[in-house]
Amino acid sequence: MIFNTRLILACSVLVLISGCISTSSGTPPPELDKEESAQRFYQLGAQYYRNGSFELAKDRLQTALEYEPKMPVAHSALALTYVQLENSRLAREHFELAVRYGPDNFDARNAYAVFLCQQKDFVEAKKQFDRAIAVYDNDNAEVMLTNAGVCMVNKPDYVLAEEYFREALEFKSSYGEALIQLASLKHQTGNDLHARAFMQRYMISNPVSPSVLYLGIQIEKNLGDNRASTDYSNQLLREFPNSAEAKFVLDNR
Repeated sequence: MIFNTRLILACSVLVLISGCISTSSGTPPPELDKEESAQRFYQLGAQYYRNGSFELAKDRLQTALEYEPKMPVAHSALALTYVQLENSRLAREHFELAVRYGPDNFDARNAYAVFLCQQKDFVEAKKQFDRAIAVYDNDNAEVMLTNAGVCMVNKPDYVLAEEYFREALEFKSSYGEALIQLASLKHQTGNDLHARAFMQRYMISNPVSPSVLYLGIQIEKNLGDNRASTDYSNQLLREFPNSAEAKFVLDNR
């Protein structure tokens, strides 16, 4: 089983707008009133989403779009809200509007690609990931490349997944999610020497978790290094004694 198949939404999809509200004196022209209203309702909708109040989020985001029907971030936030409300049809509809009205909004494309991958539409997910990654000023490319790799693991296409993970490391050589995904992928495909190398790189500059330490145990067991496997086991039991992984290790001693 692959170590971790979670997909990461770039955080700025639902970052609240700040500093965008007009502070000029006097009565603004009607078009500014309209823009300001859309931004205010978007802020409210995004906050309700973050608080888990999805029906209220939906209402406020729909109102924002009544003021600004072509507002990409509002469409993307509403799509995410519909995902939570388990309405895949409307989620897809608003993701499509988000990327239509904001073609260079790489966060919206990433969110859409994550959704498509979860829907097992791997072909379209790959297209959206690739377009997000290709945006010139995308400063989160390593996140989206790793997401694309995880998506291809789920397909599964391990060769393409590895290409995405390695490209993510070209953008940021210490990026933990790509390193651990490569360690997991190499372990899954029977190349535990390479899995160990990626695990060691991960451990240099990234925090450990129960799942990371348990992966280390499995890699070292396959390589026949009982001492290293025991070291990982002891660290797991010491630092995460109440984890499911620790319980599993204790039950199988």
